[in-house]
Amino acid sequence: MNTTPALPIKAIAFDAYGTIFDVHSIAKLADRHFPGRGAELAALWRVKQIDYTRLRSMSGRYEPFSKITSDALVHSARALGLALGDDHAVALMRQYDHLGVFDDAARALHVLRNLHVPLAILSNGDPPMLEAIVSNNRLDGVFASLLSVDSVGIFKTAPEAYALGPKAFGCAAAEILFVSSNCWDACGAAWYGYTTFWINRAGLPIEELGVVPAGTGRTMDEVLAFVEPRLIAPAA
Repeated sequence: MNTTPALPIKAIAFDAYGTIFDVHSIAKLADRHFPGRGAELAALWRVKQIDYTRLRSMSGRYEPFSKITSDALVHSARALGLALGDDHAVALMRQYDHLGVFDDAARALHVLRNLHVPLAILSNGDPPMLEAIVSNNRLDGVFASLLSVDSVGIFKTAPEAYALGPKAFGCAAAEILFVSSNCWDACGAAWYGYTTFWINRAGLPIEELGVVPAGTGRTMDEVLAFVEPRLIAPAA
């Protein structure tokens, strides 16, 4: 784990998909609908989903993340020559409301909650998506805020998206730890001014963007090791 010198942390904001919630079940479900092609569909779907957030942000053509996700699914299936019926599309989209929590994320959230650290999700997901996945995983009350870029009409890595954290917590970005499994997201948050941690679950090389996260590791357990000596938490 690579770290910078200790900085005080007053709150933590988490990315949602791939960071707290396990997106691998998308591939498993897709494979049931398209045997032998599920992983391929899920991988392209994710790439197009992120591509569409960037294209729409650059062009000022915002649509909610649920719409972008649906559009990316339609395109990906067509690109792979898969016959995407309405039943397939509905089932795959619904899975986004039922993604499970990574085991290490569940442990970390429990520890941080007991330490009385203010927590939030800061996600491209639109409010109904975030509310559903939190509720379906019985995480109601864990997060002080579910911060959706839908409120500013532009996706990460736009500064307007990251500005939601300091506004919600009432402190400077540098006093908030932003945690993401997407290196580009951790880098974007670092550009904005957050203290950032990249959960490198896939063992990927760091992005060449001229900025590095304050901490890196493979699991949420390493996030805890990073954050605990830096905490400025409210009294119980």
